[in-house]
Amino acid sequence: MTAEPVADGLRIARLVMRRGMAQALRGVGLTLRACLPRLPRGRPEAVNVAPQDLRTADPTVASEIYAGYFSLAGKVVAASGRSPFELDPPSQAWWDELQSFGWLRHLGAADSALARANARALIEDWIRLYGRGQDWSCDLVARRLISWLSQSPLILTGADRDFYHRYMRSLARQAAWLERAALRSGPCTSQLRAAIALAYTGLCTSGAPSLVKRASNLLATTLDRQILPDGGHISRNPALLIELLADLLPLRQIYAAQNVDAPPALLNAIDRMMPMLRLFRHGDGNLALFNGMGATPPDLLATLLSYSDTRAQPIENAAHSGYQRMQAQSSVLILDAGPPPPESFSGDAHAGCLSFEFSDGPYRLIVNCGAPPAAQEARRQLARHTAAHATISIGGQSSCRFLEGDSRMAARLGYPIIAGPKQVPVARAANSAGQSMRASHDGWRARFGVDHERRLALANNGTRLEGEDVFVSVQEGRLGPEGGPFVLRFHLHPAVQAEPAGDGNAIALTLPSGEIWRFTCEGHAPQIEDSIFFAAADGARPTRAITINGRIAETAAIRWSLARREG
Repeated sequence: MTAEPVADGLRIARLVMRRGMAQALRGVGLTLRACLPRLPRGRPEAVNVAPQDLRTADPTVASEIYAGYFSLAGKVVAASGRSPFELDPPSQAWWDELQSFGWLRHLGAADSALARANARALIEDWIRLYGRGQDWSCDLVARRLISWLSQSPLILTGADRDFYHRYMRSLARQAAWLERAALRSGPCTSQLRAAIALAYTGLCTSGAPSLVKRASNLLATTLDRQILPDGGHISRNPALLIELLADLLPLRQIYAAQNVDAPPALLNAIDRMMPMLRLFRHGDGNLALFNGMGATPPDLLATLLSYSDTRAQPIENAAHSGYQRMQAQSSVLILDAGPPPPESFSGDAHAGCLSFEFSDGPYRLIVNCGAPPAAQEARRQLARHTAAHATISIGGQSSCRFLEGDSRMAARLGYPIIAGPKQVPVARAANSAGQSMRASHDGWRARFGVDHERRLALANNGTRLEGEDVFVSVQEGRLGPEGGPFVLRFHLHPAVQAEPAGDGNAIALTLPSGEIWRFTCEGHAPQIEDSIFFAAADGARPTRAITINGRIAETAAIRWSLARREG
């Protein structure tokens, strides 16, 4: 047996142990009765305040819900007079969205007696069918508590006493279950969501004053562990910054409104996360597509950014999170310069080390393929591979290895990364001509005996980007008989038109404005191939990619440039 499978087995075993018994039992449907036989004393008794829901609501969706149509996670289901909680779900993602109750905000936006009655009826259905712990998970319970509390004016206005009692009893039961589950779980994103939900519950209700202190302590601990010093989340997923800030900002307001001192960890985390969010932002307002980021929710992002100083500048060197940004005039370059996150946080992480995105004003040129919606599991796994990123892949492989396949173990653990780059050194410089970066990673070393080094230089006027991709040999004789075949890819945004130019060693890239950028490569003939862009708001779209093929044994470096045509 080789060392690699043995090492993989040890990593998987360690990951299972780290997740803890509560996380493992979730996959086999642990019921509430086995975990929490009775409600605790001092449970929440009444809702006193409702936190603000920053997510966009659409009152027209309420009409669809009245009619029995539930459009969630890309699937539409007609209830046909039955409760949606009694139906066979079309996908796990649809079911999770239904169980989270995030769609209550659309009923809240309608603000009618019919919407309130409909919301109460659906909550009654859920309590009757699932209120004793069936199909519960830490993440879903946390999201459901936040939704119920945020939309409590919708739910409770006009409610009779019996419903109010059942609602509060269920809310207390879920909070008690969630607190135990969060304390038993290993480190994971769900643990942070649970801490946020418990803090909401303690602050927004009366009858359980000790819950505020316990939840605040748990919140502070998980924030310190998961929000890095530069403001990035430990998962390295930009999408999580949006989701977490959408809950943390109202939570900060609730602490102030209730005259309760917010944990310093909460205030510090928000202050760090805002500049980090700006690091990922291109000139068109969308976030760069790294490590699980899909289509940017523009309304929510604009709302979040309005909470910070509009003159605030993005950070450029996020060494803890593993991202770098260079900006010159209207040109922006964002580079993934970090190793994969810890295994228990890597379920959405990509093998995109040293990939970059480049934009000119409101137009993105070079992109990664991005992450499809959660309902498209097969595509999400495909999008994680190195070939879906603007960087080099070798031998048709990815720079990281994933726990994949159809096994229940892989699915339960969330398809984590089990091996990848360990060292990603970065050096930056600036002079009168512009800015430059040099970064490398060792993700290919074990299989091919080489490291990949990428050098980038952006002119001060933003009109020229020069790059060099270098193979640094560290172990001779590892390339194999094929000499280490590689493909260097530059995925293009769907709005960019690409066509050969000059003598065949150049590609003309035309933006929607009519402006033209010219891509050239020394000693290689770049090709234009089909690609796919997963992160469009209206679904996956076909696009093109510039590709350069070769063999490492015959190639010391690939020098290329991207220049805006003047005049």
